[in-house]
Amino acid sequence: MENKQKSNGQMKENEVVKKKMNWSGSLIVASLAGAFGSSFLYGYNLSVVNAPAVYIKRFYNETWQRRYGFSMEESTLTLLWSITVSIFAIGGLVGAIIVTPIVKFFGRKCTLLLNNVFAVVAALLMSLSSLAGSFEMLVLGRMIMGVDAGISLSALPMYLSEISPKEIRGSLGQVTAIFICIGVFTGQVLGLPEIFGKESRWPYLFGMIFVPSLIQVVVLPFLPESPRYLLLEKHDTSKAEKAFQTFLGKEDVSHEVEEVLSESRVQRNTRLVSVLQLLRTRAVRWQVITVVVTMGCYQLCGLNAIWYYTNSIFSEAGIKHETIPYVTLSTGAIETVAAVFSGLVIERLGRRPLLIGGFGLMVVFFTVLTVSLTLQNNMYWLPYLSIFCILAIIASFCIGPGGIPFVLTGEFFQQSQRPAAFTIAGTVNWLSNFAVGLLFPFIQSGLQTYCFLVFAAICSAGAIYLFFVLPETKNKTLNEISQAFAKRNKVSLEMQEMNHCAEERKSSGEQESNFTSSVDKGEAKTGAV
Repeated sequence: MENKQKSNGQMKENEVVKKKMNWSGSLIVASLAGAFGSSFLYGYNLSVVNAPAVYIKRFYNETWQRRYGFSMEESTLTLLWSITVSIFAIGGLVGAIIVTPIVKFFGRKCTLLLNNVFAVVAALLMSLSSLAGSFEMLVLGRMIMGVDAGISLSALPMYLSEISPKEIRGSLGQVTAIFICIGVFTGQVLGLPEIFGKESRWPYLFGMIFVPSLIQVVVLPFLPESPRYLLLEKHDTSKAEKAFQTFLGKEDVSHEVEEVLSESRVQRNTRLVSVLQLLRTRAVRWQVITVVVTMGCYQLCGLNAIWYYTNSIFSEAGIKHETIPYVTLSTGAIETVAAVFSGLVIERLGRRPLLIGGFGLMVVFFTVLTVSLTLQNNMYWLPYLSIFCILAIIASFCIGPGGIPFVLTGEFFQQSQRPAAFTIAGTVNWLSNFAVGLLFPFIQSGLQTYCFLVFAAICSAGAIYLFFVLPETKNKTLNEISQAFAKRNKVSLEMQEMNHCAEERKSSGEQESNFTSSVDKGEAKTGAV
């Protein structure tokens, strides 16, 4: 009995050690460098235009007056500023559309590196626009920066999902959301009057884009490409094994190689799937629908509306105008803390409860916020309740909906389907982003404070859909996730027949011998997972 207890204790200790070993130094460096030059810049560019908005509008007007001899009309200035802000989403849509062939041809890591060309060009255009006296440079730079964001928000989650062990895939995937929040917070801090939030310094806010890009370009070349990409798309077993060894921090990677090969046997002769082919594939129909729903709710859940209302609500609470920028930092700090918390607990609680719970809490706080804003003139303490609701909505979003949609997109699809899936997810993401920017002013003017009930309804619909459709994916392989959707897709028998036929076709293939030779070495173990 005592020996049995010791054995069980030893097994638990080994499991803990194994989990700790999953977090290798190379894996951490790759995720941090990849996110710092990608999702960080996306978050940074979301918030960086807020602080210098008054000065940029003044620059637009002065440039116009210098060219044409008269001041710009207010309506024209408003339109030009709206274009400056929203064109970032148009660029993001372009980036999301072109990312599929880029990641196929160059690979995940090289795509992230090459994407810095867009960031550098955009930084030059935006930071030098004032010196050149050209507001067109700023608008064009915002669009090019959007292209960078559209590519990175697809390529980065793809890279992270393919280099991480399934035991920590969710936590590593949340790095994307964490660095978006850090980027937003950094933009708020650098936009303070003491730093770059002055009329003479606002171009430096855009020049700072160089720093994350430079760090990524210096660090990422020393890290391997995605081992799954090398193994399944480039058929380079030797490099794939070395990549696995680097990211996992161990010599014997035969188990991981064979786990990927079990997927490759099904799709060895399958070329990269196009978006249209993916939409027509019954075996992933509900996976695609779920990605569309989660990405749509990610943008349509009303967080952009919260940013719009923040200053006015803080002002109603009696906070002085000059103090509001510093109080607004609390929103960025709450975002970052909530995203980090989500990354720490996602592998314990799972994707499903965090995602559904996040949307559910947003429904509650949107409802309370609507009541408090409607009645805030009746009771002195209601504005403070509104502030609490704003912070609670931001935290609820970052705990689940803020990052998990990117994780799910990487988990739902096979290697050949993944680029097309991220193209669909990115397209929905950026179209929804643009729709919110375009329609929200009309919704707000028509419904006033009741506009938040629209977002509560969207969050509620998303939570209900996910409750009935979304399976838990933590610690599951691609085949296990596919099986969870198989009954709903009504393809379980078809998939079994496909797998059987695929394995028979490849039993004597030349590529099979190339792959299996790598797991027949002295230190390797045979047998499929």
